[in-house]
Amino acid sequence: MRINRILGIFFGTFSLLALAACSVSTSPGGSGGSGSHKRSGALTIGFSQATQQSPFYVQLRQGARKAAEKAGAKLYFADAGGDVTKQNNDIQDLITRGVDVLMVNPVDPKGVKAGLAAAKSAGVSVVTVDRPVPSGAAAHVGRDNTAMGQLVGERIAKELGPKGGRIIEIKGDAGGAVARDRSAGFHKAVAANKKIRIVSGPYCDYIRSKAVTAMQDLLQTNPDVKAVYAHNDDMALGALQVLKENGRSDVKVAGVDGLMEAVKAIDQHGPYSATALNDPISLGRTAVKTAEDVADGKKVAASIDAGTALVDRDNAHKYVGGTTFASEGAR
Repeated sequence: MRINRILGIFFGTFSLLALAACSVSTSPGGSGGSGSHKRSGALTIGFSQATQQSPFYVQLRQGARKAAEKAGAKLYFADAGGDVTKQNNDIQDLITRGVDVLMVNPVDPKGVKAGLAAAKSAGVSVVTVDRPVPSGAAAHVGRDNTAMGQLVGERIAKELGPKGGRIIEIKGDAGGAVARDRSAGFHKAVAANKKIRIVSGPYCDYIRSKAVTAMQDLLQTNPDVKAVYAHNDDMALGALQVLKENGRSDVKVAGVDGLMEAVKAIDQHGPYSATALNDPISLGRTAVKTAEDVADGKKVAASIDAGTALVDRDNAHKYVGGTTFASEGAR
């Protein structure tokens, strides 16, 4: 009798757990699974990030964390360390933890397909951040990287003037949409001057130390260089370091992101000429707000542009401050 009673309790508990599990829908709604995952209580957000090896991504995480705290939401974070296989595993782990919505900053927009498929299967909506994916997301929050590259390119073309010259381009990540667009925008801006020649440097993954190593070789093979354009300020500052060590104050330098170190260098009217705003704190804040709206079933735009602006010698003083990146509020 006692054994029968214990078995009755066990099967009764099992049935309740099975019913509870079935109360969460796994059928995706829409291309990104929007609205299919029903939540109760405080919002939980999973944030799978590509890397923490760049100041931009460190600040992006901080911006998201602060925004989540302010919204009363719980944020689970995972750092892929630049490894797309790990990122797919991270996404699966976040899904298993029962997050209501996912924010994904992909290592590789195409390589993260398996993770997005897992999210769709679980009925968890995805918001991509900074780097878009071909499909599988309910919304993307980022900035117009083509416009950023174009703004900086126009400034460099103006400074080089009709004589033009050789420009070394230090690139971000291979296959990344951000690197592709920042390159395309810059090339478009300088194309009118046929005397400008762009030398394609290696992919340095937005990391300063890699740009330093690359620039040491590039300067040796391109002694007549007139300017350096890097896909972010961290790499541009690495190139500037090498130029200074070699006494090349005649070479103009430009980057993207509005890193405060770069903004201050621009304000000193030295070789650093320009950057474009890409405040990661506000980007993280916008991403969290979008994730909230998606989780609540609200209609959101497929692509949300957080905006940008050129920072050059004429206006750099307006942006100088104590933050890691220039704030858009200074405009």
